[in-house]
Amino acid sequence: MNKLIITVLAKDRPGIIAHVTQVLFGLECNLENVNQMILQDQFAGFFLVESPPSLDRDNLQTNLDNQTKDTGLVIHVNDLDENNGSAMDNKGDIFLITTIGPDQKGLVARFSAIIARHHGNIINLKAVFKGGPDPRNNVMSYQVWVTPELDSAAMFADLRTKAAELGLDIRIQHKNIFDAINKI
Repeated sequence: MNKLIITVLAKDRPGIIAHVTQVLFGLECNLENVNQMILQDQFAGFFLVESPPSLDRDNLQTNLDNQTKDTGLVIHVNDLDENNGSAMDNKGDIFLITTIGPDQKGLVARFSAIIARHHGNIINLKAVFKGGPDPRNNVMSYQVWVTPELDSAAMFADLRTKAAELGLDIRIQHKNIFDAINKI
């Protein structure tokens, strides 16, 4: 079986996931992982599938294109290199880093540069900038993979310094602690 990653972009509306997954099911693909989000009025979805041996990347792309004609979906299929391990294959922990405060150009660039300089790996990022006078309308939330080799204290200190310079509140918390505190 082939592992493939499918990217789907479109103006959001009900039924996109249902349509794409029905097509994949009909092609005998096994859905292994899905991540989807709405950015303002735009749908972005990522589908990791295992396809049968008879269905390679090009055939899957053609089938998806044919079965989603006139739907407004933009679909791209890529092979997934199974030999490349995840950045999280080695030992480490996930930390949640959240900033809240006034919107400014370059916030994501500034904070992601600090994380990259310290060799942290951003595994998930959600940034919502609504502007306006209420700084709570502007939130960045990073999930960062931190390995034991990384000087996390130095990275966290640099992030706190940058947040203070920019007038942002920052919270840094181990994911396990966050999950325990926010358990319903």
